[in-house]
Amino acid sequence: MSSLIWFIVIVVIVLAVVGLAMTAKQRRHRLQERFGPEYDRSLTAAGGRRKGERQLREKAARRDELEIRPLSAQAREHYADEWALVQESFVDEPGDAVNQADSLVARVMKERGYPVEDFETRSDMAAVDHPDVVEHYRVAHEIHTAHRTGTADTEQLRTAFVHYRSLFDSLLGDQSSEDEERHISVHDE
Repeated sequence: MSSLIWFIVIVVIVLAVVGLAMTAKQRRHRLQERFGPEYDRSLTAAGGRRKGERQLREKAARRDELEIRPLSAQAREHYADEWALVQESFVDEPGDAVNQADSLVARVMKERGYPVEDFETRSDMAAVDHPDVVEHYRVAHEIHTAHRTGTADTEQLRTAFVHYRSLFDSLLGDQSSEDEERHISVHDE
């Protein structure tokens, strides 16, 4: 083979490697944009970038298959009123208020179109659309679980309630523009 052919082969290989690297970098950037702080947490939890990014792409793909609906103004008002009642009950019955907060968040998620079978599924889908507050949801759920086993004190219950409120507010907010911004494609191209 002539040196010109070898040169062309090497150039083609280098260009292919550079192209693949740029594609991976763009995909990583889209994941970081979509998942925000959840991106780093997921990579750490997965034990590496490749596995973590694959898991994030899978979550995004599952979420993108869902038809998430914004709440009507009437539903938002109803849920906000219901939250106010639950919050008022916290003073006398903090454990019951945390139970109600957990249930209320799940009902709002269900009405919006999220799957609500189990906490892992709810938190995975919340991580896609609400990456800035999903960690609050995880902490609240952990305390809620401790409460059910009798190991959470009133201060922990207060903390859980505040964390539930973060996701609740995000779910009730103006989802139409939020969902459009978050619906950035992160799938393999």
